[in-house]
Amino acid sequence: MSAKAIREVQGKTFLNTFLEPGVAVISRCASVNSDTNWTHLVSEHPWLKTERLVVKPDQLIKRRGKLGLIKVNADLDTVKKWVTERMNKDIKIGSATGRLKHFVIEPFVEHSQNEEMYVCIYSHRNGDSILFYHEGGVEIGDVDSKALKLDIPIDGGLKDADILKKLLLHIPKIAEQSLLQFIKALYKVYVEMYFTYLEINPLVVCKDQIYVLDLAAKLDQCAEYLCKQKWGDVEFPPPFGREAYPEEAYIADLDAKSGASLKLTILNPKGRIWTMVAGGGASVIYADTICDMGGASELANYGEYSGAPSEQQTFEYAKTILALMTKEIHPKGKILIIGGGIANFTNVAATFKGIVCALRQFQQKLIDGKVSIYVRRGGPNYQEGLRIMRELGETLGVPIHVFGPETHMTAIVGMALGKREIPPPAKRQSTTANFLLPDGQASNSPSSSRNTSDANLSVAAPPENATVNGTVADANVRMLFSQATRCIVWGMQSRAVQGMLDFDYSCSRTEPSVAAMVYPFVGDHKQKFYWGHKEILVPVYKKMNDAMKKHPEADVLISFASLRSAYESTVEALQYPQIRTIAIIAEGIPENLTRKLIQEANSKDVTIIGPATVGGIKPGCFKIGNTGGMLDNILSSRLYRPGSVAYVSRSGGMSNELNNIISLNTDGVFEGIAIGGDRYPGTSFMDHILRYQDHPDVKMIVVLGEVGGTEEYRIIEGIQSGRLNKPIVAWCIGTCAKMFTSEVQFGHAGSCANAESETATAKNIALRKATVHVPETFDELGDLIQKVYNQLVSEGVIVPKPEVAPPTVPMDFNWARELGLIRKPASFMTSICDERGQELLYAGVPITDVFKEDLGIGGVLGLLWFQKRVPRYASKFIEMCLMVTADHGPAVSGAHNTIVCARAGKDLISSLASGLLTIGDRFGGALDNAAKQFSEAYDSGMIPMEFVNSMRKKGKLIMGIGHRVKSINNPDKRVVILKSFAQENFPCTPLLDYACEVEKITTSKKPNLILNVDGLIGVAMVDLLRNCGSFTREEADEYVEMGALNGLFVLGRSVGFIGHYLDQKRLKQGLYRHPWDDISYIMPEDAQS
Repeated sequence: MSAKAIREVQGKTFLNTFLEPGVAVISRCASVNSDTNWTHLVSEHPWLKTERLVVKPDQLIKRRGKLGLIKVNADLDTVKKWVTERMNKDIKIGSATGRLKHFVIEPFVEHSQNEEMYVCIYSHRNGDSILFYHEGGVEIGDVDSKALKLDIPIDGGLKDADILKKLLLHIPKIAEQSLLQFIKALYKVYVEMYFTYLEINPLVVCKDQIYVLDLAAKLDQCAEYLCKQKWGDVEFPPPFGREAYPEEAYIADLDAKSGASLKLTILNPKGRIWTMVAGGGASVIYADTICDMGGASELANYGEYSGAPSEQQTFEYAKTILALMTKEIHPKGKILIIGGGIANFTNVAATFKGIVCALRQFQQKLIDGKVSIYVRRGGPNYQEGLRIMRELGETLGVPIHVFGPETHMTAIVGMALGKREIPPPAKRQSTTANFLLPDGQASNSPSSSRNTSDANLSVAAPPENATVNGTVADANVRMLFSQATRCIVWGMQSRAVQGMLDFDYSCSRTEPSVAAMVYPFVGDHKQKFYWGHKEILVPVYKKMNDAMKKHPEADVLISFASLRSAYESTVEALQYPQIRTIAIIAEGIPENLTRKLIQEANSKDVTIIGPATVGGIKPGCFKIGNTGGMLDNILSSRLYRPGSVAYVSRSGGMSNELNNIISLNTDGVFEGIAIGGDRYPGTSFMDHILRYQDHPDVKMIVVLGEVGGTEEYRIIEGIQSGRLNKPIVAWCIGTCAKMFTSEVQFGHAGSCANAESETATAKNIALRKATVHVPETFDELGDLIQKVYNQLVSEGVIVPKPEVAPPTVPMDFNWARELGLIRKPASFMTSICDERGQELLYAGVPITDVFKEDLGIGGVLGLLWFQKRVPRYASKFIEMCLMVTADHGPAVSGAHNTIVCARAGKDLISSLASGLLTIGDRFGGALDNAAKQFSEAYDSGMIPMEFVNSMRKKGKLIMGIGHRVKSINNPDKRVVILKSFAQENFPCTPLLDYACEVEKITTSKKPNLILNVDGLIGVAMVDLLRNCGSFTREEADEYVEMGALNGLFVLGRSVGFIGHYLDQKRLKQGLYRHPWDDISYIMPEDAQS
């Protein structure tokens, strides 16, 4: 996400379209690839035949001139030959080997060297900068040290005087005005189009005209929702040296359609080591560890799945990776690492079920490829996830080694690469999943109650020098959270709020931390939550202003607003002085908007955590949203009370892993903040490290940095100046980046190095030199933290405190059921449809298969009514029945009732219901009874004459025989059509043949006593059910008894009734009143007195 490079042609197209007219010559470009038809190309760009040309690759290659990849001042034939010689040829540039596939042809602009200049605009945290140099071209050299620079603050605007005085000092007077207007127009486009980088070298000023010759640019991909109309369909090509694979595009498409995060980059399709990692930060750490242990050349892919993907989404992701992995067999066998940190809110069992399903699908290929699988995961419902993974290992036929949070996150990498022994399998869980509970009750545990109460309790702000976690805090120490902190949550995030309240309760807070919620899509109301055993009501407001006025004690806003609304809602929140801290959870906010938020927040002295974060936690006091995961993790990581170690991390997913690592190796976490993975987080590492430095209860600090940016160097400056003196353990993730031959964009938008000093390796070396405790790899982080902690304990700096058991928090019913700890009889049962998964199922058949196999309405009816895949002819017959029963004119009682209702102004549903209520034995409801009468007679062995005589003796009508209009001489074409189809396509039609014999007898007495459409459908459906091979005899008879056949008439005739309703509305028919002359009035004689 975030800054993505675009092709040169795309960048020039943007400038052609959006630059002010006249400031630069329009760039004419013709793109060429292997599919290009040169004849068509020339017809589209006639100048190719008449002008001298320049041709070069358009594949994000830097310094093409020095590499000999530009052909200048050539004619079309020379250009064609030059392109043909290089098309689809591999070349090596630095350590990257790639194939030339895209070229751009432009008119040659004849000019001298002194007419070449350089201009570059780039964005950074505090604004934008323009670099300009009066010399440009291939030999420009170190432009950063040469160029003149103009810094533009956020929303600062660009002034003519600044451009002239700071950039155009060495420009001839004759060119000043044209360059001034060009730079102003260029910067305007840069801002409006959400560029993050735009370099032109050379920029040629020739004869009072400006030409854009070579261009490199990056766009903020997160701004697509704002710029789609201007951008159109923008292609973001992969960096040179890495092919664009269809599997990557497929996962990118899945990602775009999902609220979760799904990423895949194929590094080496022939590689031996494949990963399937949960979490953006964790995915980088696994890649680091694999490379650090010598597996860089065999690492096949980089990617992540995170943000609570569904079982189906995880299945699709896993299936894609397994298909790639099993394409080729490696002589040493292959390794699959299914890893991840401890999830904050992702249901581990649900995602693992998707992975297990994919593994089963590829079982034989995994066996053939001698694949070994290593699993490590933690988080909500991880016990169930690990259990199903272990059970899979018993039947899959390939070794699966499964570990939970008790094992260091990257330990499985060492096991997979033979660097570490594989421990024996862990002891089996005796239950489906364990929910960790304390051994005893805290003395101050709130009493159990089922009374409902309001959570809107007044809370006084803590006085200066308030006691926090048992220690008197320095008045100068800025505390973000305390036990008295109250917040407002933006968004209807009920699960996150309940998690916060459960955390509050386990911390023995006296009242909930959530004062109110804001959700603009509903009216004001109250939402029910649990406070321990007690039910409470949290107010929900439509307008933020109302929430702020009614809850002045709330000084924290937790925003779950989407990336599209996060900016506006945060700007609104910043208008209220009571808000001192804002946590923005959303990922993908455009960088320009984020920078504006940071500037506004800094001006109001408001702390922003995020964007793109899970938040933060202060054990014993307050947690943001889903931070810290479910309550079992809160308890196992001892987050219900403070420890002595504070940490700050970019990665939200890794924050929970740090909670686990720190709890296993020290007395626990004092506070932890995930500042967010975007390029411009609201606060920096140092903002929080300085708070930790100044707080007396923080004894050591842990920092998890990453590749990209220079923030970690501020820590070094703080140590060197003496401002920081507490022990710091730090590690920067992304050390693997230097081992890749092409640029890889890691999970976080900010994790991309633009200079050597921004690499993770350079940062780790610099931190180590500055006396920061830096491990050799992330694998050793826990050991180093423990070593520093033990040293502080031995020195008496840290005095471990005895554990105090927290109050027991009851488990939610729904989660207990998810974990398999309880069971409850269902109120309803269904066996025909399941909408809960990723895809709708009809009687177990996915809806995509319904369309793929063209089952039609008849097939769907077979699935939903009979739970069967009926034969094709049966499906066709059912559809024919619906067609012939759809309507029989406006005079029949059902249609008549529908019409009367429609003309009375009733709605469609009411009018339809009126018509359907007339269906019965006298109108349309004879299918079931006809089927029953004929079946009983046939099954009992009666000959047709005997059946007719018996019905006459009983004084009963034969259902399905007789018609008011049709006769043996004027047959009902509907009956003829259905009878012919049944006799030609059914395996046999004994009951239909029987009914035809009965018809011969009845029509001999009266010609209109024919087998009507009800009777025909009734007996034919019995033949179909009994003889199509899909039903047993008992099932067939049971469906007739249930009334299923009448359902055909009801369903079919509903089509006609709706048609009559629409027809009356279309004809604008008024209220119907039956005419008097069509009513026989028979009044009683005058009553005798």
